[in-house]
Amino acid sequence: MKHFKYLIIGGGLAGDGGTQGIRELDPEGSIGMISMEPDPPYMRPNLSKGLWKGRPVEKIWRQTKERGTELHLNRKVTELDPQKKRVRDQEGDEYTYDKLLLATGGTPNHLPFGDGNIIYFRNFQDYQHLRALTEQGDRFVVIGGSFIGSELAAALTIVGKKVTMIFPEGGISENIFPGALSHFLNDYYREKGVEVLTGETAASVQKEGNRITVRTGSGRSLEADGVVAGIGIHPDLDLAKEAGIRVNNGINVNERLETSVPDIYAAGDVASFLHATLEKRTRVEHEDNAVQMGKVAGRNMAGASETYTHIPMFYSDLFDLGYEAVGEMSGKMKIVEDWHEKPFKKGVVYYMDDARVRGVLLWNVWEKVEAARALMKEKGPFKEKDLKGRIKG
Repeated sequence: MKHFKYLIIGGGLAGDGGTQGIRELDPEGSIGMISMEPDPPYMRPNLSKGLWKGRPVEKIWRQTKERGTELHLNRKVTELDPQKKRVRDQEGDEYTYDKLLLATGGTPNHLPFGDGNIIYFRNFQDYQHLRALTEQGDRFVVIGGSFIGSELAAALTIVGKKVTMIFPEGGISENIFPGALSHFLNDYYREKGVEVLTGETAASVQKEGNRITVRTGSGRSLEADGVVAGIGIHPDLDLAKEAGIRVNNGINVNERLETSVPDIYAAGDVASFLHATLEKRTRVEHEDNAVQMGKVAGRNMAGASETYTHIPMFYSDLFDLGYEAVGEMSGKMKIVEDWHEKPFKKGVVYYMDDARVRGVLLWNVWEKVEAARALMKEKGPFKEKDLKGRIKG
């Protein structure tokens, strides 16, 4: 049995952020990290972005071990006993702690049929698998048209592959973008050589020799050398539930990122927190939130008493287009579009609720995230004319 002053379950960006926060206040306390992945923490967004554009693999690794963290990789925690402050992994090894951080993240959603031939893209192993397939074949099917699907379709096309996207919505990222922008992306991707099949689903995926056949809900048959899916994730809550920790759509934490059980904190994709600006409980599945929340949790584990008031941002690269965004974004919200040049080339999209700005999309507009955060904090009320030209590119 090993004892740690600080024990972290989860080897992603939130867990790594936890080690950073701890070391800011406690340079000596022992830190242990248990991760199901075989690799140490890395910058996950590079898996669908930078690595396909030539970023060296050695640049993605975090400096977790250099902070004096004892890494236990390829280990899954199967039992958490909050009363004894003890956890056990699948090998039967036990660890005790003074403070615990749950940074268990999420697991990719799977399609409701045999999926042994589908890469549910999430971790570095998935990237390596897909990259190896690109060295052997040329045709790929991407299932899903939101964040991961749109990024992977662009990435595979950039490295010279023929890509078919299939998704049930009418447009790329239709759930979060204005309808016209979503349909513009359909055409933009097609111009780049991507076959975009909207209103379509995957009905079966079968392997015959080295080729994979994807049959769609409408009866189409697509031949591919590889199939990759990005259809969202669900938070890993089983461990918390079994330990009696309060959960909802995630592990519930208070403003200091403490769970309902003393000395146990949660951060990252798995944590359901009160968004200080949106004034409601939410979960955010993006890098910035994971890193910043992990840091605050780590600092609080080491003796601070800080509230998490950060407004997380997220970003994406889609061929030559890109965006940064903050807050809540839904195609069903009241939307104000402010295009600075011709539509869809450069501009700002504001997402409104109850005459307040609840989210901001900075489309090919850079270095304006702080302005967007400041706007979200304003009480309003705002009318459309108040927002036109408010944030300039």
